[in-house]
Amino acid sequence: MKTYIDFLRRELEVRLDEATLFDVDCPLRLGAAIRYSLLGSGKRLRPLFVIFATEMCGGNRDSAMPAACAVEMIHAYSLIHDDLPAMDNDDLRRGRPTCHKQFDEATAILAGDALIPFAFEMLSKLSPDVVGRCSLELARAAGASALVGGQMDDIEKEKDIDTKQQEPAIKLLERIHQRKTGALIRVSLRLGGIIAGASDEWIAGLDNFGQKFGLAFQITDDLLDVLGNEETVGKRLRKDAAMDKWTYPALLGIEESKSEALRNINEAIAELSIFDNSIAKEILTNLTRNLIGREK
Repeated sequence: MKTYIDFLRRELEVRLDEATLFDVDCPLRLGAAIRYSLLGSGKRLRPLFVIFATEMCGGNRDSAMPAACAVEMIHAYSLIHDDLPAMDNDDLRRGRPTCHKQFDEATAILAGDALIPFAFEMLSKLSPDVVGRCSLELARAAGASALVGGQMDDIEKEKDIDTKQQEPAIKLLERIHQRKTGALIRVSLRLGGIIAGASDEWIAGLDNFGQKFGLAFQITDDLLDVLGNEETVGKRLRKDAAMDKWTYPALLGIEESKSEALRNINEAIAELSIFDNSIAKEILTNLTRNLIGREK
């Protein structure tokens, strides 16, 4: 299973590398910043989800590769912009300087900007019968009501709700994470189902799985910021508390956050019961189950 995941990651690296061999009209510094951010070591979780969803629904992984690359490009752009001084002001990502630290702030902004249309260029390589629907799905997931809107609410949340009002604060935090983190995870799975020609029931199941997985992933990410090892995680830790950011541990405490993560993990795995047994289903189940013990 791990061997297959490693194989897919290597194949994705090759596809992303080939896609970013820019022509002479792309300024060298801009191209270098794009490749630095896109090709740096990462879990490749979202593109893997595109492939696993495609295979679980009976499709072929080669047909899913353009969409897999596209969601990784949107993810890379979002990380570049999230790390900027005006946003999360991070100086370390995956154990390396963030894009604006390695290059400069203006170059980082432009590298992120360039990755957005580049993602839709990749989608144009999909089969004509799915390219329009997939483009619409990714545009919505990356837009003002999802990914970008979640980031906006993350910036402004403290103006609206007092953290002493725990229940509304948790509900807003969940809404933020469902968009800021969950939107790309959910659309990755939906794209895989669409490419495979899955039924509406299966696509809804993929979406429900992604919703639960995304929330569990974010809760464990919040826990890593409190409990993790900086060298293992590959980014600066304990910054959320220093910046007075809303997190699940800050609002619920460590143990209740772990319980909430486990609840979402179990519910996510239950959503996979409608699918036939396959290697892809087994991998998704194990990846979900292992969230609670993740170290990076």
